[in-house]
Amino acid sequence: MERAWKDVKKLTRTEASAEVSSLRDEINLHNYRYYVLDSPVISDAVFDRLMLRLEAIEARFPGLVTPDSPTQRVGAGPSKEFGAIKHTLPMLSLNNAFTGEEAVEFDRRVKRFLKTADEIDYAAEPKIDGLAVELVYFNGVFATGSTRGDGTAGEDITRNLKTVKSIPLKLLKPEKARLPRVIEVRGEIYLPIEGWKRVNAEREKKGEPLFANPRNAAAGSLRQLDPRVTAARPLDIFCYGAGRAEGVEFTTHIETLEYLKKIGMRVNPLVEKVRGIEAALAYHRRLEGMRKGLGYELDGAVIKVNSLGLQERLGVLTRSPRWALACKFAPRQETTVVKAIEVGVGRTGALTPVAVLEPVEVGGVTITHATLHNQDEVDRKDVRIGDTVVVERAGDVIPEVKSVIKDTRTGGERPFVMPGKCPECGATVEKTRAIHFCTGGLACPAQLMETIRHFASKRAMDIEGLGTKHVEQLVKDGLIKDVADIYRVKKDDLLKLERWAEKSAENLLASIEKSKTPTLTRLIYALGIRGVGEHMAGVLAKRLGNLGALMKASKDDLLGVHDIGPETALSITDFFAESHNRDVMEKLEKHGVMSVEEKPPEGKLNGKTFLFTGTLKTFSREEAKRLVEAAGGVAASAAGKNVDYVVTGEEPGSKYGKAKKLGLKIISEEEFKKMLRA
Repeated sequence: MERAWKDVKKLTRTEASAEVSSLRDEINLHNYRYYVLDSPVISDAVFDRLMLRLEAIEARFPGLVTPDSPTQRVGAGPSKEFGAIKHTLPMLSLNNAFTGEEAVEFDRRVKRFLKTADEIDYAAEPKIDGLAVELVYFNGVFATGSTRGDGTAGEDITRNLKTVKSIPLKLLKPEKARLPRVIEVRGEIYLPIEGWKRVNAEREKKGEPLFANPRNAAAGSLRQLDPRVTAARPLDIFCYGAGRAEGVEFTTHIETLEYLKKIGMRVNPLVEKVRGIEAALAYHRRLEGMRKGLGYELDGAVIKVNSLGLQERLGVLTRSPRWALACKFAPRQETTVVKAIEVGVGRTGALTPVAVLEPVEVGGVTITHATLHNQDEVDRKDVRIGDTVVVERAGDVIPEVKSVIKDTRTGGERPFVMPGKCPECGATVEKTRAIHFCTGGLACPAQLMETIRHFASKRAMDIEGLGTKHVEQLVKDGLIKDVADIYRVKKDDLLKLERWAEKSAENLLASIEKSKTPTLTRLIYALGIRGVGEHMAGVLAKRLGNLGALMKASKDDLLGVHDIGPETALSITDFFAESHNRDVMEKLEKHGVMSVEEKPPEGKLNGKTFLFTGTLKTFSREEAKRLVEAAGGVAASAAGKNVDYVVTGEEPGSKYGKAKKLGLKIISEEEFKKMLRA
């Protein structure tokens, strides 16, 4: 039955305000039933009429438009770039288990930590192969949305997330309860398999590169600067938990998910509560059998300790919780032929052999290239050009050659040997353990972007304003061919580029000029020598005193420096033996880049060397090392007679045993903290 509506032109503002509120609530409810419950109660035509009515009233009374209106799902124009949003609580990654025994061992660790023999209640849920996001609601209204990022902060993709129909812009009010003042909902954005195929078909018509898999398509869709592009992609979400929640309390993970469903969030219907690890593994097997018919990509099951109280007791490691595990599915495999083996040079200078394959479909994705990891792996598997091989998607994502079917060989297959010169810059290639590296470092085109980004970073030369996007721009336009070229950039060069104004150009040039007098530690760290991090750079600066001495140091000289082993010593000598790198060093000096004398920190731990082993409760291992160095001490990486104190956390490793054999003084984390406070 057609609804009788008053002519929009005759509505008073009061009437319009009341109708807009009613229409939004009605549309939000129908969106929830359609996209979340998959149970619509009206036809698409009736829904469209509701939307058209709301759009007409908002056009007549633009002052009534609010950010949570259903009409605002695609309202803004393109952005220039994404900002950053810090997560109130870290978004941690999960440890993986690839076998049942690894999952059983996880269960044993949980019980051991909790000092119980009772079976644990777990929440088991599908592990969606998508992109983790956080949605923040204030008083029930969607405020901000971000990617997981590094776990501490992510990219602000609020406007793009607003285009995802299954994400409510306004939460449903639960019966007999108030909406929380603030709630941070975590979920996985994904692209259904059919949607991925449609997107690729459209891209193929336009001659655009295809997305390798649904996850790549989802990630690419969310990172569009224009929300209208995102809106054209059929993205969806499954919510799997909450961060901060003010005004509502939960006792279990399952209870959290039930609440999220009540307020309008989409939660996977396959979530189950199971008792004990065997039941969790049975769930994993059932899920693996169902995966082909689900319509979206899974790469495993996630099991979480259901009790939030027990989760809190278990706590977290540096990057992952002790109370959750991702149980991966067995990789999918197919056979094909190796047409050639090419060598790729990564941003760190690592050379990776890549098999060029006869195209083959593996798990719904056409594979044309597969990693061979390194020369040792090629030799171990005896992979030759012309071989018939088994290819799998490791973790259901990264293609790799699993094995060779040697019975099919004809005698015409050719072995592969890693080149002695870098295919990108011609510099010498050196092998460290299993990996071959280009020693071109500062001048290798394949490493250039990462080299410059690292050189300019805050803890290195600290060139403010030279972020990733600007580095890409300057390299693309040929203004920077190595790190020394940073100091040749002129104001006129910058003003010729897009999005550069007088002020931004002046600010960058001032920051570049300021960076010419770094401490020796910063300069050594900025060079990006393999194996030389901040701590090692400080050790070298303290021992050698100037860059010239470091450049002339032999491998034996370096082995005499505290904390430097054979691999790092070789890495340093190889770096400075390469003519490309020496040329860049000369250019830096010519441009006036010169380190200044750095005063050693004075503090409570002067002259004392500390070694850390096990998991610390109060801070991460890196934070502890920084505290030692800030107080004038030295943080060692291995047990030796020069170590004064060995600080032990939970589950200490092999360093603890070696320290006991050497008779080193072993102290607890609390004793270490007392030393810092003394």
